[in-house]
Amino acid sequence: MPRLAAAAPIFAAALLAVPQARAQVSMDATQAPSGAYRLQSSHSQLLFSVLHIGLTDYYGRFDRLSGTLNFDSAHPENSSVVITVDTASIDTASPQLNQELKSADVFDADKYPQTTFRSVSVIRTSPVAGKIIGDLTLHGVTKRITLDATFAGGEPDPLGSAYAIGFRASGTVRRTDFGLTGMPWEPMVGDSVTLIIQAMFDQEK
Repeated sequence: MPRLAAAAPIFAAALLAVPQARAQVSMDATQAPSGAYRLQSSHSQLLFSVLHIGLTDYYGRFDRLSGTLNFDSAHPENSSVVITVDTASIDTASPQLNQELKSADVFDADKYPQTTFRSVSVIRTSPVAGKIIGDLTLHGVTKRITLDATFAGGEPDPLGSAYAIGFRASGTVRRTDFGLTGMPWEPMVGDSVTLIIQAMFDQEK
């Protein structure tokens, strides 16, 4: 008995260390609260890839994002989103390339510090998917693009008090449409750039 009594605090501590059960993620978009949401920047990513010397896809990302979402759960096609990207936060495996991309020869981040996507319409294609049509302003040029988006689910944010919803999206743009030309290494990279987006939004209170 004394041994069991001595071990009791250890068992109690072990039980407290076991994570509590979480609410299950709901894939039913109609169950998410409608209203204003803010991008959870630390859990959202914007990746891009471009064909390199015709052999491999070269990947990079932007590290600093912000944005807002006005979500209509009953009629998702009435929703709207604005995402702003810090152009100077471009990040690849090469520090030298990062500096070249931020320079006036490519993105010219000092002159164009922000890249913005602003939706103009949403077309619902299934209960959990749709096309987001919007204006992308990059390098001082605005072009209309289409993103294929999927609702990834919703649940109360386990790291906070707000309700959280997630989305995955992808699309393709042509860098020459935005004046991204004239680089010395331009012949070695493709014109088509694939965008890959993971976005988490927390409901605003």
